Amino acid sequence: MSVFTFDAKAGNPVTTDTIVSLANELGVKEHTQIELEQYKTLLAVFHDACEELDEMDDYLPEVDYERFPRKDPYFPQPEDNKLGAWGYKCEVKDLKYTGGGLLDGSNIAVKDCIAIAGVPMLLGTNFVKDYVPKTDAVVITRLMEAGATIQGKAVCENLCHSATSHSAGTGPVHNPLAIGYSTGGSSSGSAALVMDPEEDIDITIGADQGGSVRIPAGWCGAVGLKPTFGLIPFTGCAGNEATNDHLGVLTRDVLTNAKGLQAIAGSDGIDDRSFGAQTSDYYYDLLDLSDPKCLKGLKIAILKEGFENRAVEQRVKDTCLAAIKKFKELGATVEEVSIPLHSKGALIWTGVSKIGGYLTKMGNNIGRRGVSLNDLTQKFLEAAHTQENWDQAYPSSKNIYYNGMYAEKKFPGLYGKCTNLSRKLRDSYNKVLEEYDLIVLPNLPYIARSHAEIGPNATPLELIGKQVGLSSNTAPFDQSGHPALALPVGMLPILEGPLADSGTKLPVSLQIVGQWFDEKTVYRAAYAFEKSYNWKDL
Repeated sequence: MSVFTFDAKAGNPVTTDTIVSLANELGVKEHTQIELEQYKTLLAVFHDACEELDEMDDYLPEVDYERFPRKDPYFPQPEDNKLGAWGYKCEVKDLKYTGGGLLDGSNIAVKDCIAIAGVPMLLGTNFVKDYVPKTDAVVITRLMEAGATIQGKAVCENLCHSATSHSAGTGPVHNPLAIGYSTGGSSSGSAALVMDPEEDIDITIGADQGGSVRIPAGWCGAVGLKPTFGLIPFTGCAGNEATNDHLGVLTRDVLTNAKGLQAIAGSDGIDDRSFGAQTSDYYYDLLDLSDPKCLKGLKIAILKEGFENRAVEQRVKDTCLAAIKKFKELGATVEEVSIPLHSKGALIWTGVSKIGGYLTKMGNNIGRRGVSLNDLTQKFLEAAHTQENWDQAYPSSKNIYYNGMYAEKKFPGLYGKCTNLSRKLRDSYNKVLEEYDLIVLPNLPYIARSHAEIGPNATPLELIGKQVGLSSNTAPFDQSGHPALALPVGMLPILEGPLADSGTKLPVSLQIVGQWFDEKTVYRAAYAFEKSYNWKDL
């Protein structure tokens, strides 16, 4: 330990009573007055250091407003936001762009946990209010440099804590295929906007901490990729927990998805999660194959436990198995495998996500190199102790606080153990991926459901009930870090809610999982399926 002085500044508030109080909180005591006095001295000089640090200016990546001006950020009126999918609209583009970029002329919307300086970040909640970022996320700059125009922020579910789409403070987000039904969450607006034929949006960027790209992609019929952990820098984004934070890409087709990933992937030298990113500059170019429909030589493993999941409806299993047979028709070898730990994957994720999510919101984001949105953290710290704000919190968010606080007191080593179990989960998948190129399983257990009733008398379990089991096949891959893509593979009739028995159909989604940093093989299989079959007719 380095101590630079024993001389505290005049007016320093630390006393021996401060040490006694801290010791009591730990359940211990110091035995002599000399020890109390000397620990008081050490704490007093640390207090002075903290005050000096607190007074220093923060250090955030600078924004070039002349090159990347923000044009007219505004909250859209209902008539311009029929699905409830827009958070804020704006126009941000690169004025120095001269053409030829990978995303030339593309219109983009980004999930409202991704910072655009000067544009309010709602985070789908009234729990924290009036937050306006002072920096741009790295992906924002990369999208514009590739020729895209950012058209606005897509609604995210309440603090990104819901897998259905009725929790946002701005109101429900509707499935573009069935008004009154969920898009899935938490990247709800991202899926709705990219799949809405009335919106001119080519690519949306979401975030996926437990399935939040793949769930809305699956329910809306989009292609949604959660890439390998760290492949897309998370710099400038509001996160949940450092080891399961991923950004992802949602599009209408595989080729555009690969193009979006190619534009934003790769280490930024800031976010330590991206430091080991093994990027490919040909995700998109690779798909320009001489015979894109041929999968000869590819070995695909059907994950037994993904189908045995009790939440998965039989008709979804049947649709996914029929789709998997199509890969065999295209030349791939397809065999069933067993990974028993997959059935515990969502449980492992819960230990990390609930405890880590709580610690993150309480400012305990330790052991990281990157950018900390400290002004946002301060809002969380204040909101958690204010009854007015607490009353505005969504049940899923309150549950994370309660779960995290309880586990820290009753199971203080659990977070570390779940971190180790996450590595075991990764190793279990890797063992299979040493022999097979890909793993396939149902993405979601059932098709989109109708929105929950959200009136003032709705109870927590009523609000959360329609997402039970929804992320059981997606969350494990957030903790293992493997690339996982949601691919639409069929349609099934709605059986519940206002459109039950109307004949209206909604998408079924298959999940394709690859080796770390092998997105190109994931894309290859998805592209061959897409080029060979019309999923809406399956």
